[in-house]
Amino acid sequence: MTRLSEYLLPTEKQPPADAEAISHKLMVRAGLVRQMGAGMWTWLPAGWRVHQRVVGIIREEMDAIGAQEMLMPVLQPAEPWRKTGRIEIEELFKLTDRKGSELVLAMTHEEAVTFHIAQAVRSYRDLPLIVYHFQVKERDEPRPRAGVLRTREFVMKDSYSFDRDQAGMEERYELHVGAYEKIMQRTGLRFYRVEGDVGMMGGLGAHEYMAPCAAGEDEVVLGSGYAANVEVALSSPGVEKRGEEYFKDGERLSIEPAIEIGNIFKLGTRYSEPLGATYLDETGVELPIWMASYGIGPARIVAAAVEQFADEHGISWPKALAPFAVHLVSLGKTGTPEREAADLVYATLLAGGVDVLYDDRDAGPGEKFADAELLGCPLRLTVGRKSLQDGEIEVQVRRGRQSAPALALDGQPAELIRAVDELWRSLP
Repeated sequence: MTRLSEYLLPTEKQPPADAEAISHKLMVRAGLVRQMGAGMWTWLPAGWRVHQRVVGIIREEMDAIGAQEMLMPVLQPAEPWRKTGRIEIEELFKLTDRKGSELVLAMTHEEAVTFHIAQAVRSYRDLPLIVYHFQVKERDEPRPRAGVLRTREFVMKDSYSFDRDQAGMEERYELHVGAYEKIMQRTGLRFYRVEGDVGMMGGLGAHEYMAPCAAGEDEVVLGSGYAANVEVALSSPGVEKRGEEYFKDGERLSIEPAIEIGNIFKLGTRYSEPLGATYLDETGVELPIWMASYGIGPARIVAAAVEQFADEHGISWPKALAPFAVHLVSLGKTGTPEREAADLVYATLLAGGVDVLYDDRDAGPGEKFADAELLGCPLRLTVGRKSLQDGEIEVQVRRGRQSAPALALDGQPAELIRAVDELWRSLP
């Protein structure tokens, strides 16, 4: 039951004093998230619904390329990280248990998954393989900022591919490129796939998925048929920097701030060799497994959507990510005919399978409309005294705050559901 009189949605009139990013301001004001400490955020019910919308899209596209979902622990022995040389990463949380055993809190899971594959894979017949999970990551971030964009704890989808050779790794990599393109398109985000730096991951190459927006902490260099982050651009053939401008083969490139929402890495044998992940080929020769890894952050996709589509009144979700399809507002107080009419509309929408949030609070119209625009559900339906007199349900499309043709208040339930469904299909 999603009645606002019973729902945990603590909206605020003012943003946090330290908030600079639009997503930070609006996600707190709309009651989607709350901060517990530096870089530590709680997702409240409506915010978690949005987060899980993203997770659902990612899961469907990962399953479609044959990836198998699993779950690995956040708390891990330090030894595999020592073998790969990543124990020295400053952002890695390190601790000891009561027996003095050294442990880490994983910021990514290459060591863990390679540890398991080294035990499970024996033959070339066991390959190729793709596995993935959604899991909490911990990062000793020195400067948490921008709400859920740069945190110390976050959920990430990370997947890992295992192949016999480089050609196989390239095939699995291209499968992920296709899956990521579909994920981004389904979320409704504007995005670029750019050449990236392998960084602490190591390996043979990387790409990053960037969502352009003013709050982005990364910069993307763009030209005809070319896209890279600034660091990679400077080392690319034909690219030079003149003052504050970039040129490639004489062409002036543009620079745009963006949020990194995903990255993919060709790891090669970077992890399989130190961790002993090998297989026997057709002739019985032992060879190292070729790997790639692929990360994507649901929270960053959520924040990027807020950044890209918000207006001066609040959030305006693309329909694939919205916490609810319909925000139903009753302008009548308990016991009034207009409240009874709104209750009936709510029951009809629920019975018809419509994902609806019902504002049945005894609050004023101004407060209700302000909260509806702040939360940003794609459709707002309003039942009040005037609409009751006219026999109509008022309709507003959140994107652009446009009025839509009214719906019949006393029509057949099936007609109301059909009309709402048609409106929904027409939305971005």
